[in-house]
Amino acid sequence: MAADRSPAAAERPYTGDLPASGPQPDGSETVRVLSYNIRSLRDDRTALARVVRACDPDLVCVQESPRFWFPRQQAGWLARATGLYLLSGGLSASGPLLLGRLRALPLSVHDVLLPRTPGLHQRGFATTLLRLGRAAPFSLTSCHLSLDATERYQQCELLLEHLERVRAAGARHSVVGGDFNEHPGDAGWELLAERLRDGWAVAPWGSEYTSVPERPYQRLDAVFASPGVEPLACGVPDRLAGLRPADLTAATDHLPVLAVLRIPAA
Repeated sequence: MAADRSPAAAERPYTGDLPASGPQPDGSETVRVLSYNIRSLRDDRTALARVVRACDPDLVCVQESPRFWFPRQQAGWLARATGLYLLSGGLSASGPLLLGRLRALPLSVHDVLLPRTPGLHQRGFATTLLRLGRAAPFSLTSCHLSLDATERYQQCELLLEHLERVRAAGARHSVVGGDFNEHPGDAGWELLAERLRDGWAVAPWGSEYTSVPERPYQRLDAVFASPGVEPLACGVPDRLAGLRPADLTAATDHLPVLAVLRIPAA
């Protein structure tokens, strides 16, 4: 069902504050995950850094990190500007990049480049196996899928296979943030939704549509999680306290998706 974007709906408050991230008494961890297509930092990068900081994420799945002009230095700038550190990705995943707080302990890196169709962009997955506190280890993946429908569906299949391989390497659970270039109901999206939980569909919070920032009308971006991970809230944080609406439109050509997830205890 499409979100209500009438003027009256725009005036309604959120259903509640986001749950605080951190360790829980039962050994689980509440973690704040941001997924954000940054368009190679070609727009207002200081506005983008302010958006990320206002979202206060523990982990960030970046799409379209710079690939051609000093990519490592620009990824380093992004980490410093947002108060985070680099986990994996960038050149090794052809754009997808992972950032995190110091409390996120990386256990291993599983970045991959995908088979490339001649004439289309190289794509890849940035994946790190992580541990937070006493929670079970889980994989975090950032992806940016093809504009070509046939290749995109194949990449959805490859993503599920990739998550299974990382699970065999020790991941008890999986979290994926990405620009899927799909809409809910499209074939690739539904393939993922059969195996993973769509954060917005399970625990909608904020706004739904991620493109385009000036006139949002479609949802291309999402945070998915494996069945053992509980989405507590997920959506576009367009009315989050401390986040300037002007920064959302100046930062890049997508709106971010912010998800609060509960990772079970080990």
